[in-house]
Amino acid sequence: MLPRPNPINLPHHSTPPAEVRQSPVIHYTFLLVGLSLLVFVLHKLDDVLLPLLFSALFALLLLPVCRWFERRGLGRVWAIILCLLLLVGLFAGIIYGFGSQLGQFKNELPKLQDKLLQFFHDGQEWAASHFGIDPMSEEELKDSTIKSLKKSGSTYLGTTLNTTTAVISNLIQVPIYIFCLLLYRDHLRQFMFRFVSPDKRTSVLHTVDSIQTVVQAYISGLLKVIVIVAVLNAIGLLALGVKFAVFFAIFASVLAVIPYIGIMIGALVPAIITLVETGSPLRAAAVVGVFMFVQFLEGNFITPMITGSQVSINPMAAIMALVLGAELWGTPGMILSIPLVAVLKVVLDASKTTEPWGFLLGDTAEGEDSTKKPETRHPGFMRRLWLRALGKA
Repeated sequence: MLPRPNPINLPHHSTPPAEVRQSPVIHYTFLLVGLSLLVFVLHKLDDVLLPLLFSALFALLLLPVCRWFERRGLGRVWAIILCLLLLVGLFAGIIYGFGSQLGQFKNELPKLQDKLLQFFHDGQEWAASHFGIDPMSEEELKDSTIKSLKKSGSTYLGTTLNTTTAVISNLIQVPIYIFCLLLYRDHLRQFMFRFVSPDKRTSVLHTVDSIQTVVQAYISGLLKVIVIVAVLNAIGLLALGVKFAVFFAIFASVLAVIPYIGIMIGALVPAIITLVETGSPLRAAAVVGVFMFVQFLEGNFITPMITGSQVSINPMAAIMALVLGAELWGTPGMILSIPLVAVLKVVLDASKTTEPWGFLLGDTAEGEDSTKKPETRHPGFMRRLWLRALGKA
C-alpha cells in the first residue's frame, strides 16, 4: 500500500490574480480632486502662465511670417527679430492712435464734467418733484466723494501699483518667450515626439498642425473682425453725430476680443456721453442700437465668413469659457478663454474616447456632425452672404 501524499509536496497551480475593479465613486472622487488641484495651481501660477500663454498665441501667429523670412534666406534668429519688430510696430501704432484720440478726449473732459453735473442736478430736481426726494447739493456730493476716496484711496493706489508692475513684467517676458518658442520650435516638437510611439507620431503631428491652424485662424480672423467692426461702428456713430466717433468705434472694436461682453462695455461709454451732451435718451438709445446692430452683423455674418468652420465653438461653451476664464484669471482669462477652448476641442477630437466631448464643444448646424469633411468647392463671398441671410448657410 502506497503512502498518502504529503499535501506540502503537491504541485501548486498558479492562478491569475483577481482583477481589482475600482468603484465609480472612487474614480470620480479622484477626478474631482485632480481637477480641483489643477484649478488651484492654475490660479496660483497666473503670473507665470499668462505671459507664457500669450507668448504661445503670438508665436503661432508669427510662425508663418518667420518661415517666410527664412525661405528668403534670412537666418532664424534674424527672422525672429524682424517678426518681433513687426509686432512691436503694430502695437506701437495702435497705442499711438489711441493716445492721439485720448488727448483730444481729455481736452473735452472739463466741459463733459460741467454738463454731467448739470444733468445730475436736473435728475435730482425731477426726482424731488415726482417722489419728494431731497436733492443733494454740490458741496455734499464733493464731500461724500472725497470721503470715499480717502477710505479706498490706499487700496486703489496699491492695486494700481501692483497692476502696473505686473503689466511691465509681462511686457518684458512676452517677447523673450516668443523668441525662445520660435527659436526652439523644432526642439520642442522632437521633445513631444519622445513621449509617443513611432506609429502614432503622424496622428500627433496632425493634431499639432490642427492646433496651429485653429490658433492662427482665430487670431488673424479676430484682427480682421476688429478692423471691419471699427469701420462699421465709426460709420454709425458719425451718422448720429457722436463726438469722438472714431475713438469710440476703435475702442469698442478692440474690446471685441472679449466675446459678447466687450461690445456691451464699448457701447456704454459713448451712450452715456451722448446722453450727457444732448440730454436726449433717444439719441443715447440710438447709439446703443448702432452697436447692437454691428454686433448682430459681426456674430451672424462677419465672423462666420472670416473664420469659417475652423474655430467652431458653440455659444454655450463660449459663454461658460468666458465665465470660467474671468473667475480664474480675470480679464486676461476672458481674452484667452476662446482660443484655449478651441485648442481643447482639437485635442479632444484627436482621440476616439474623448471625441464626444469635442463634439459637445463644437458648433453644429441643423444637427450635422462637426467632423464631417468640408466640401472642396466653397461658394463665393456674395453667395455665402446671401445664403447666410436666408438661413441656409
